[in-house]
Amino acid sequence: MSRLFTVALILLAAILIQRHWPRIVARLRRFDADNVARMKQEAIDRQDQLAHFRHTLGRAEEQVDEIAEISELDPRTATVVTRFVFEGERFATRHEAEKVRAEKIRAIARGFYLELPAALTHRGKDRLN
Repeated sequence: MSRLFTVALILLAAILIQRHWPRIVARLRRFDADNVARMKQEAIDRQDQLAHFRHTLGRAEEQVDEIAEISELDPRTATVVTRFVFEGERFATRHEAEKVRAEKIRAIARGFYLELPAALTHRGKDRLN
């Protein structure tokens, strides 16, 4: 009886894999393409003196929320207008919101570089012990 359940589970798994095979292959191809692109970027970054700054800004950007676009009724004209929201603050134009977001990213990256000497000093002390 247990062999029957085992065979049934194997057949069920095979059917599910066969059914979802195109999605599985697509994800594996995307994963492989991302890895190839990452390796190419790493090779380029070895030659680029500013790569560290670009990576720092990239990590800081990951920590900052995206700009949301909302439509709301303007109380003065009673028409629907588009507003851009960043960290709970509303902006009339995307450009204004992007400026505030960019400044937030720069502040995070700047903070990283301000903390870096202390972190490297602490790291050096750990190696000596």
